[in-house]
Amino acid sequence: MATATATAARSPFPAILRNRAVAKLALLALAAAVLVPLAHARWAGSSWPHALTVDLSKPLTSAGDWIIDNRDSHPLFLYFFGYISNSVVLSVRAVYLVLLAAGWAGVTAAAGLLAWRAAGVRLALGTAAAFLACGLLGMWVPTMQTLALMVVAVLVSVALGALLGLAAGLSDRMFRALRPVLDTMQVLPAFAYLLPVVLVFGIGVPAAVLATVVYAAPPMARLTALGLRGADREVLEAVQSLGTTARQRLFTARLPLASKELLLGLNQTIMMALSMAVIASVIGAAGLGDRVYQALASVDVGAALAAGIPIVLLAVVLDRVTGAAGEGPRAGGRAGWAYAAAGTVVVAVAARLAGRQDWPDAWTVHIAEPVNRAVDWMTAHLYSGVPYVGGTADWAGHFTTWILDPLRSGLQWLPWWSVLLVVAALAWLIGTWRTALTAVLAMAATGVLGVWKPSLDTLSQVLAAVAVTLVLGFATGIAAARSDRFERALRPVLDVLQTMPQFVYLIPVVALFGVGRAPAAVAAVVYALPAVVRITAQGLRQVDPAALESARSLGATSVQQLRQVQLPLARPALLLAVNQGVVLVLAVVIIGGLVGGGALGYDVVFGLAQGDLATGLVAGAAIVCLGLMLDRVTQPAERRAKKGE
Repeated sequence: MATATATAARSPFPAILRNRAVAKLALLALAAAVLVPLAHARWAGSSWPHALTVDLSKPLTSAGDWIIDNRDSHPLFLYFFGYISNSVVLSVRAVYLVLLAAGWAGVTAAAGLLAWRAAGVRLALGTAAAFLACGLLGMWVPTMQTLALMVVAVLVSVALGALLGLAAGLSDRMFRALRPVLDTMQVLPAFAYLLPVVLVFGIGVPAAVLATVVYAAPPMARLTALGLRGADREVLEAVQSLGTTARQRLFTARLPLASKELLLGLNQTIMMALSMAVIASVIGAAGLGDRVYQALASVDVGAALAAGIPIVLLAVVLDRVTGAAGEGPRAGGRAGWAYAAAGTVVVAVAARLAGRQDWPDAWTVHIAEPVNRAVDWMTAHLYSGVPYVGGTADWAGHFTTWILDPLRSGLQWLPWWSVLLVVAALAWLIGTWRTALTAVLAMAATGVLGVWKPSLDTLSQVLAAVAVTLVLGFATGIAAARSDRFERALRPVLDVLQTMPQFVYLIPVVALFGVGRAPAAVAAVVYALPAVVRITAQGLRQVDPAALESARSLGATSVQQLRQVQLPLARPALLLAVNQGVVLVLAVVIIGGLVGGGALGYDVVFGLAQGDLATGLVAGAAIVCLGLMLDRVTQPAERRAKKGE
């Protein structure tokens, strides 16, 4: 025993290398010692080597020109994409005409009665009030345009997602094939979905609806498959023992047992469809999103807020109603639905006979002018010159000068191979070699596409925003986990923030900070913060009470319990919070291109606005690669093991 101890003391390196993290870093250092000199000798310089880039502008421009030239004549467009486009346009127009025919009174009554049947009286009153508020703000017609697009997109998303989820839930082979696709789609920023559909369908409603479907269908597919695969096996075996067929087992056992997951999938699909329907205004979708987009383009904060409030109201109402619908059936059964339908028809007919179909102009409250006056006051009094604290413009300027600029300069100064080494090290430390390889290839792809510097610019904004998000999110989450009163006060704020579409976050940020990279980062922080706070608080609250009791019995203070017990045991939840924070921050940093964020987000917006498909598609592909890299670098191995990697 003494000899072994003496040997270990004389030779510490083998003991150190037995540590998995150290062993991984040692292997990576060994590979770098061989490969880096070769790469430096062949491709010297800090920026990505031009010899390793692939110029896609010519083929993409040629492809875009071919599509534009053949869109009205080629059989593929005439008899396939053309039918899809026409079907989408006719469906959206039909729903919109029905909403207009029902009038504001009929639509409000229908929404309120539907909420009553699904969620109860309280939410019914809230739903009716939300629709009336849309009219009061002068946004009734844009709200109906957004609602028409939403109805069609949600129906198609639910149908497509349910079919894919059904196939994945009943077939192991289909589940294995579909899982990586859904994983990848989950980390893609919303803007990345706009580009392919624009390439095929052009600017307009069909592209907006189909982009929304592609974005919103994956949650339904994933949760449907999860519900079907997680059904109680004992119940299924009992049903099978009765001699039922596979179809009978599906409809009598599997689907009823998966009802909670199906309703959650519906809820998530609706929320993501609303978010995407608003963002799709960039590619020609009319409605509330278009009003916000046009107002932000002219920095008209009042008009943007007038259109943004109805979006938030719709999001909150849809989230609450679909969430409450899963709690159980309401009293009244089919008769209740019949009364609700009859009430809707009576109200709509009465309004039509009274000539009150359109929202009365006299009932409109114009908030744009007073809001803009308030913004002007903030510009004069809060932007700068506030004693001791400066102002919002000063904060944005300091954040840009002291954090964003140095971080961007530092990343762009680093040799390209060192960036890949850091990515490989981080991904391998928390994952597997497959994780590291995927992350490195994704990061390298941004260089191959010829957008290495814009990608590092976007990465600098993401890293800065994530750092602020994690500091605020962890601190707030810890406070919420340690105080029931604080958590109860914080819950409604987090609920509202989590239901707001991404686009809406730009409105208050532009009002307070103007335009630029710092405001885009601030919007990303506000968007990602609720998820980080919730996951952190939940992870800390789920720590084994026995471990905390044991620490208390040993005389540990509350701070010691937090540092030595709760945080270590909640490590998986904290890593998940980091992962979600990174993915959500990236989504809004990209949208920040609309308010001066620059980098890849600007390239996407420029490509969409100018019809420059080469620029837009290359930037969109780089965003996909950057999102995949960030997800792999921050996704703990425990989660990947659960997914079956």
